[in-house]
Amino acid sequence: MFGMSQKDATMLLIVAVLAMLAPFLLNPFPTGSAMAQFNAGYPDLMQRFVIYGIFAIGFNILFGLTGYLSFGHAAFLGIGSYSAVWMFKLLSYNVVPGIVLSVIVSGIFALAIGYVSLRRSGIYFSILTLAFAQMMFALAYSVLSNPKFNLTNGETGLQVYADDVQIFHNDALPNLPHLFGLSMRSTYTLETGGWSFDFNAGYYLCAAIMVAVFYLSIRIFRSPFGLMLRAVKSNQQRMNYTGLNTRPYTLAAFVISGMYAGLAGGLLASMDPLAGAERMQWTASGEVVLMTILGGAGTLIGPVLGAGFIKYFENIFSKIDESVLHTWFGFLPDGLENAVIWVVEHFVGSGWHLTLGLLFMLIVTFLPGGLVEGGQRIARRFRRKPSDDNAPSGTTKPAE
Repeated sequence: MFGMSQKDATMLLIVAVLAMLAPFLLNPFPTGSAMAQFNAGYPDLMQRFVIYGIFAIGFNILFGLTGYLSFGHAAFLGIGSYSAVWMFKLLSYNVVPGIVLSVIVSGIFALAIGYVSLRRSGIYFSILTLAFAQMMFALAYSVLSNPKFNLTNGETGLQVYADDVQIFHNDALPNLPHLFGLSMRSTYTLETGGWSFDFNAGYYLCAAIMVAVFYLSIRIFRSPFGLMLRAVKSNQQRMNYTGLNTRPYTLAAFVISGMYAGLAGGLLASMDPLAGAERMQWTASGEVVLMTILGGAGTLIGPVLGAGFIKYFENIFSKIDESVLHTWFGFLPDGLENAVIWVVEHFVGSGWHLTLGLLFMLIVTFLPGGLVEGGQRIARRFRRKPSDDNAPSGTTKPAE
């Protein structure tokens, strides 16, 4: 189907179904219950799940296939956001031109940065990408915020104002990002029993785009181009000895990866028309590295799982404060309650990074292949034949 094997088509179908049913799957607990704290089915968070999933899918094309570890991919995320907001300021709030421009501009910057950075490999390549990203951050934060040609608006962030040009502005259309009149904030809420499910237009646009780029990544992984990138990761030096120039392949992978990041940045701006330099910081670049490694570098669905994993912790665990903990442990005697809360509060709220760090250490130590490897182990465990478990320990199967 669509040029894919049955296994890949099944995986694509699973991703599509999960994306479409996310409002139900991410709200397992009734709204008024104590466990509703762990629901993640509200529009803003669901949008971040799929947008950062796109970011991680693109990064995985570079890191997972070629082995080139970039510490500066957040630069393209920020470039995509700025490009989209400028489209809103100059043309209209229609998200299509902004998304298209974010992909094009980030691709141009990726071509320039990749052309220089890919002259080196290993840690030198990583440091070069980090240096370029920090240069872009400094430009956006200070230099390009100069009143003479204010392109980024510095630390305040670039946003749309009432006196902006907006050539194709139409009073009949929403004065917010929209898709041909459909507001990205348009939300239908379904109340049933004790549950509440939000169906947001912006989320479904992002989800549809994520499914499309996930399909594109499958085609890249299974193509001769993807096979060449795997060969680069396996032994680039041996390929060079054969007389094959690998740089065009790695540069193409870098540009594609940068365009994915720009697309994610454009979607972030389309959901919330504001672009700030903080999206280009080195911490944002490190975050996408964690997403890919946690999910499973070099796998298809791993980066999506890793993005959801980190964004869930960032948005859910960070909201658990002392008042929430008191409602959870209020049944304990006062002294014991305060002691338990004192311990737990170091791992939630502002201390959620500690919990994420511990989980990251455990996954890297026991599941080097990330969450995908964990799922594969569980699947193999359930697929084991009963006869294998009941076979006498002294018997062996003949070699095949």
